[in-house]
Amino acid sequence: MARCCSRATSRFAGLNRTSTESSSSLLLWCLCLLVVSAAEAGLYTASDQIILLTPENVDAVLVNSSAAVVVEFYASWCGHCIAFSPSYKSLARDIKEWKPAVDLAAIDCSVEPNGKICFRFGVKGYPTIKFFHAYSKRESPGQAFKVSSREVRGLRQTIIDNLETNKEPWPPACPPLEPASQEEVDTFFETNNVEHLALIFENSKSYIGREVTLDLLQYENIAVRRVLSTEKGLVTKLGVTEFPSCYLYHAGGNFTRLKVHIEARSFYSYALERLPGVVRSGKPRPVPPEVLRNNTDEPWRPFNSSRVYMADLESTLHYSLRVELAAHPVIRAEGLVALKNYISVLAKFFPGRPVIMNLLRSVDSWLQNQTGSELSHAALREVVDNNNSAQSPDAALPEGVKWVGCQGSKPYFRQYPCGMWTLFHVLTVQAKTSGSLEPQEVLRALRGYVHSFFGCRQCAEHFNNMARESLREVKTLDMAVTWLWSRHNRVNNRLAGALSEDPYFPKIQWPSPQMCRDCHTVKTNGDHGWNNTQVLSFLQSYFSSGSILTDYLDDESQVLEKQMEKHASQKLALEAQRRAERKAREVLEAVMQSPPSQPPEEEEEEEEEEGAQEEEEGGEGAAPVDRLGAKTPEPAPWAKPEMDLGRGQRRGRRKASIVGMRMRDQQEDIVDLDSFISEHYKAKAMRGASAASTWVKHRTLQRKEEPDAGLVFGLGMELDAGVGMVGLQPVDPDLDLDLGQRTRWLQKRGLAGQHSNDNAEKRLSAQSHTGSWMSMLSIGFSKVDISLCVILYFLSSMCLLFMYLFFKNRLRPRRVKVPLP
Repeated sequence: MARCCSRATSRFAGLNRTSTESSSSLLLWCLCLLVVSAAEAGLYTASDQIILLTPENVDAVLVNSSAAVVVEFYASWCGHCIAFSPSYKSLARDIKEWKPAVDLAAIDCSVEPNGKICFRFGVKGYPTIKFFHAYSKRESPGQAFKVSSREVRGLRQTIIDNLETNKEPWPPACPPLEPASQEEVDTFFETNNVEHLALIFENSKSYIGREVTLDLLQYENIAVRRVLSTEKGLVTKLGVTEFPSCYLYHAGGNFTRLKVHIEARSFYSYALERLPGVVRSGKPRPVPPEVLRNNTDEPWRPFNSSRVYMADLESTLHYSLRVELAAHPVIRAEGLVALKNYISVLAKFFPGRPVIMNLLRSVDSWLQNQTGSELSHAALREVVDNNNSAQSPDAALPEGVKWVGCQGSKPYFRQYPCGMWTLFHVLTVQAKTSGSLEPQEVLRALRGYVHSFFGCRQCAEHFNNMARESLREVKTLDMAVTWLWSRHNRVNNRLAGALSEDPYFPKIQWPSPQMCRDCHTVKTNGDHGWNNTQVLSFLQSYFSSGSILTDYLDDESQVLEKQMEKHASQKLALEAQRRAERKAREVLEAVMQSPPSQPPEEEEEEEEEEGAQEEEEGGEGAAPVDRLGAKTPEPAPWAKPEMDLGRGQRRGRRKASIVGMRMRDQQEDIVDLDSFISEHYKAKAMRGASAASTWVKHRTLQRKEEPDAGLVFGLGMELDAGVGMVGLQPVDPDLDLDLGQRTRWLQKRGLAGQHSNDNAEKRLSAQSHTGSWMSMLSIGFSKVDISLCVILYFLSSMCLLFMYLFFKNRLRPRRVKVPLP
């Protein structure tokens, strides 16, 4: 039976998902047709635990189903349907545990695509309820469901009557509902493998036994049977004197009476569900506390389940403000309004420690002063972390979570959702205690936060549906407290048995009879009821600020100290980052400003030496002065004239090039051959020209060319830094002149006074005869280098000659001797 129940439950979940997907598709289709969507116009939503039928899923739900299905055919414009919808929703919550055997469904016949379905089942008026037995055929029109009243009790009993009319074979998902006999009870443990057998003794007209049997349908290790008062053998054996009453029958014939506060269905079900070894189908057994201590990531913290812990509330604030809101980098429009209302409510009613309240008031004041239409979470985080502690001293919110009353048996159970519900209850109770003038202030703020920021979007939708349905009915602060409590119990009912339920902390209707005995009562018809006066008194006491425990909390001084340490570490990290960025920026600027061929310091030193020497050599032979008054160096006879780069601007250095193409910049780790060339030509061609020696030294670092009257192109004076090859540079055509023309060329450039004597002419002539060969053979090379080159050239020539002779000898045709006759 347990396996069948499990399959039925899984099937229901799959059908519910299919229904939701179909509803979404229908919504898009209706929007395209500019028609009001069924989800918005209908009376029921997925939060009501009712299957919403559509043309796509109707056959999957009704045809050949292992569970019986009760279907309401309604029209959303029908007044009687609207009046009946609360009863139908209450019925769905009441028989939620019957789902393996019975499902509830509804379909809105006013929606045009659904009209064919309603016509198919012969629906002519609204509301119409039909009962479909398990394994119904497609052509089955359903069985008329007689509704005598809108009371949940009457609807529930009518469902049981229809279940009992099922023909053979009996559906495996439904437990036996007929009365048990003494023979069956005596042999029960021989044919069934369960730990507990609960016998409910009642009169023949009572439905309690059958209702409890269906209530325990989703639980393992227990079976429930009804025994009529006419079964004298069992009544006498167990000494039953009250009807109804419940007895636990054990193997071997032992029995004990089940102790409950009131002999009623809800109290029987609650007590039986919590018997040792009884678990929900598909859920693991509750683990003992000593196992929990070693089963979670954090050590298990013993706690009193009847008290609220401040550690849970502060952990909830941390997760809400620092983690959940971080999913919204920019908060705009409706979300910003919801955030302001949420923080405002916290600042007013949260019963926190002084450091927490100081921070909440600071954040609230800061938020209220924000007049823009959007807000970044980064800015909010700065205020929540109180980075500017000078403006808000003694204000801090502890970081991290430390769950106590909301801890679960696994790291993914309870925790933040439990903390949020606890926080909501505390705020509503504190608003009533402080005498707030607006009954819905807290509820609206919580609704806005859940709608805009709560991470579980389906949960947020369910909460918003509940608020839309009945929040307007809250008129007093007492009603605000009880409204939130009743909606919390509704959520517990919906989530009972879900994968998110912690088996160690099952979802129950809270408070339990053990926590508040006087909160529970029974109506005149036998159904469970709540004593709202006692419930309100219990809630005010349970969630009051004086009842909140401060166990497991750090002292306020420790919280402030940790915050200061965090700020100090952040400041040091920020300063280190700024220093690194500044150094990187300085290095980048230095690289961009300095020439790659010479460091800035060496260039400045050479400029200072050049300026000093030019000042000493001033006079008639001094270099001419440019427009700004700076001395302009005179070019050497072998230097190519450069173009003026502008007033007050230094002439840039010419890079080595091959027929006008720019060469790559020299690497700093390559030996600078220009210095050697400069010294070489100073010794050969610049003796006696002391007035211009300094200028030549500086200029030869920038450009060096060997004048050659017979060559248009010569070997450049710089080597390519990447491949180490001598770069070709164009030679000035003016250098291709005879000696007389060269003299006139020098005089034209103002150097005749320095080179007009015979010695200068002889040196210049010798240079003109040998310069080209020297530039071809020895520029940048030592004598050893040239000797090695000559030797290698000679050896390669000998090798080529030897190879030539060898192959010539091998290829010579051999003479053939012809024999003489």
